[in-house]
Amino acid sequence: MTDYLFITGLSGAGRSSAAAVLEDLGWFVIDNMPVALIPKVAELADMNRDADRVAFVIGRFGTETTEEVAREISALRSSWPSTRVIFLEATDEVIINRFESTRRRHPLSDEAVSEAIARERVLMQALRDLADVTIDTSRLNIHELRRRLTELFAGSGSSEKLLVTVVSFGFSYGTPRDVDLLFDCRFLPNPHWIPELRPHTGLEQPVRDYVLGKEDTKAFLAKLTDLFDFLVPAYENEGKSYLTVAIGCTGGRHRSVVLAEELASYFRTKGLEPRTMHRDVDR
Repeated sequence: MTDYLFITGLSGAGRSSAAAVLEDLGWFVIDNMPVALIPKVAELADMNRDADRVAFVIGRFGTETTEEVAREISALRSSWPSTRVIFLEATDEVIINRFESTRRRHPLSDEAVSEAIARERVLMQALRDLADVTIDTSRLNIHELRRRLTELFAGSGSSEKLLVTVVSFGFSYGTPRDVDLLFDCRFLPNPHWIPELRPHTGLEQPVRDYVLGKEDTKAFLAKLTDLFDFLVPAYENEGKSYLTVAIGCTGGRHRSVVLAEELASYFRTKGLEPRTMHRDVDR
């Protein structure tokens, strides 16, 4: 069965860049097709064995409202359960800077850019609500966006298993925005204050031994795994395809890295294939 992916989101958030990445990953990408034609195209693609992964870029609409577009996508999902939606967004400041740097006009250019962005957020909410994955590109360069999309969509999207990503990060550098669940482990003893451990990271055994040897760490991990024992089956039963879990400490080099690796090991025991990302480990 063909896998279908809808790439949508705010103007200036990276739809075109995402489409180019997906095309490089082997997806057949169709940009700005009239939404009414999508069911017919999907039907034809499903008959063609060479079109096993098709991505539609949904951005500018003609006479359709976003609610009508959302209904078409929902209808496609009912016939093709492997249909997925990715929504790209960014902060107002970043989007404004991107339009200014490229000297492009916002599609809703009959008003100030900031007002156009605010209106577009309202207009696109129906599609955002449908998204399996929401990615905030504010802090991502094109290479980081490519890596994120490759992790999510390099293979077939038809797997019934929950695709889990575990992210470690440092609160000092801001919280990741495109996550489902976020946990703060700054209450744990910090290896940064141990001179012989400070140069190392949570990927190295001395730091792992220090963090995992603390009773609070053991209790915290026990409570997290108990939570996910409940959540993972519930998410799978609900039909959720992607789960991104973020673990944060102060600098993102020690405690959060250890815990992210431990959580990834836990997910493997559940038959899942988690991916780990250590956002700030090299800072």
